[in-house]
Amino acid sequence: MSVIPPDPPHLRRRRYPGKNPRTFHDKYKELNPEQYPEDVQRVLASGKTPAGMHRPIMVEEVLDCLRPVAGEIAVDCTLGGGGHARALLERLTPGGRLIGLDVDPLELPRTEAQLLAVGFGADAFVARHGNFAGLPKVLASEGLVGVDIVLADLGVSSMQFDNPDRGFSYKGVGPLDMRMNPSRGEAASQLLARMSEDELARMLDENADEPHAEVLARVLKQQPLETTHAADKVLRAGLAAALPRLPKTEVKMSIRRTFQALRIAVNDEFAVLDALLRAVPQCLTPGGRVAMLTFHSGEDRRVKKAFQAGYRAGLYLAVADEVIRSSKAETFSNRRASAAKLRWAVRASG
Repeated sequence: MSVIPPDPPHLRRRRYPGKNPRTFHDKYKELNPEQYPEDVQRVLASGKTPAGMHRPIMVEEVLDCLRPVAGEIAVDCTLGGGGHARALLERLTPGGRLIGLDVDPLELPRTEAQLLAVGFGADAFVARHGNFAGLPKVLASEGLVGVDIVLADLGVSSMQFDNPDRGFSYKGVGPLDMRMNPSRGEAASQLLARMSEDELARMLDENADEPHAEVLARVLKQQPLETTHAADKVLRAGLAAALPRLPKTEVKMSIRRTFQALRIAVNDEFAVLDALLRAVPQCLTPGGRVAMLTFHSGEDRRVKKAFQAGYRAGLYLAVADEVIRSSKAETFSNRRASAAKLRWAVRASG
């Protein structure tokens, strides 16, 4: 006689002070959007992005630039949450392939599992952990001389930005880390401790065009900073003391730019981007297309100049004359799209 096992005991969801949970790890609805579609849609309709939810930016514009067709081979250099990759795969298949690269070892397996779960098998999609500066080596390991499409979205994904454990944002309380790959390199707190005040001021100016770089560098070197909250608090107090008439909106922007500059330095983002821009023409087949989404003036300048230099050298047949921005509707529904700039280029036949 078979014995029917008892039902598992019902576990009540923990209660939170107030109406909704406030901390990132407690946002059970937003971190599991597939279980609460109506609630997530209400958040999206209000013009906000649910915590930890990936929302690919300018998908249609990217597709218009890259013009993927079935049978082609593409590389998504920044796989992230897989939004752009999924849109590309829907047009590359059947017969085509996409190689997804990402330096983040925490998010990569999750995105790989999601894309495999919706039906993109190993014949169409493969994920590789690595920095996009190594694109030529990745293609060689796949037995490819060149590909038809290269995409790079240089923004920080929502999963990284919203998770306070990663230390990318001053809005949450967590370690001052900011590493895309937490197992390599030095955290932002270590970088601050190592750099001199002059080096820090130059970094803030070069990486974020920060007008108050010298003031902020002096403030950041006054004491060791180990958490995002401590850095935010010190920056606000320092700006208030040195520039008491600075509007609150400017204070907020300076803090945002400081965190951005630190993230760029921690991950050596400009050097990595420069390496990718040098490699792309040799990684594209004749007529191949490249598109890059940037979120900072320093990134956009590098992409613009590299594409223009490639055009003058005969490497590119055509390049974007003007930067492409997100639509008003998308900017309203996803505020993070407001800073995005899209540029493209087409590989020459020779």
